[in-house]
Amino acid sequence: MVQNYVAYVDEAGDEGFGKLGAATRTAQSKWFAIGAMIVSESENRDLPSWRDSIMSDFPKKKSRDLHFRELKHDQRVHVCTILAGKPAGACIVASNKITLLTHPKRDVFKQKQHLYNYMTRFLLERLTSACKKKASLEHNDTAHLTIVFSRRRGTDYQVMRQYLELMRDGRELFRPVRSIDWSVLDPADIAVENHSKRAGLQLADVYTSAIWTALEPNEFDFCEPRYGKTLTPRLLKHMGQRLDCGLTLIPPFGKTPLSKEQEEFIQYVRTFKEKKGVGPQNPDPHR
Repeated sequence: MVQNYVAYVDEAGDEGFGKLGAATRTAQSKWFAIGAMIVSESENRDLPSWRDSIMSDFPKKKSRDLHFRELKHDQRVHVCTILAGKPAGACIVASNKITLLTHPKRDVFKQKQHLYNYMTRFLLERLTSACKKKASLEHNDTAHLTIVFSRRRGTDYQVMRQYLELMRDGRELFRPVRSIDWSVLDPADIAVENHSKRAGLQLADVYTSAIWTALEPNEFDFCEPRYGKTLTPRLLKHMGQRLDCGLTLIPPFGKTPLSKEQEEFIQYVRTFKEKKGVGPQNPDPHR
């Protein structure tokens, strides 16, 4: 029997890099992240109850939708702590847009949706690999992945499907080192939903925004790594390593400029290991 998985995809930050400068409210973000929460078919049915349980802890909030950016610091810590104990995997791809200012293909990345599609490819490569590995090792079976994107203004998802089909059919000019596992994902199995309609998208927002906040300087030029550190146990890993699997930097670690604060967070993710007998009660089934 095929093992079915669902990945909910959301983003944090923006794609633009024409107005990168001092960290202010009017500048474009220095980092852009696309992230996913991935669950098995059975766990997918539990996501509304996860979200509702979290929102019940915030009785004064008028909206019952979960938006990370609308939470206060202590509420963010609380939500991340709860999700760190849930049986879900997380995968985030983060682009340091400062490096695009001098990139030889700068004009290409300035084209509408190009950076988004480029990073989505990295994300899907890692998600399909994790699904195939889990289904094979734990169930001696094949895997199938459904992707649900959070609808965002200005994104043409038909163009994205065509981009994925081009890769699937081997019509690229340059073949990548890695590739999406097309035995796991069919471009037709991509859905687009509004954030408010799916609990999974609201939870994916937490994972993605938590990691992004650890990398993106605020208006006072410092980052907040606590949320990302709390959720680090949920990041997918390959051969014991979360960096370049659960969290992928573009350019990669060692080639992308990082502040001392950002590097400390990345080193935390890179060297994180669970202690025996310590950690979430529900082990991550996607590692």
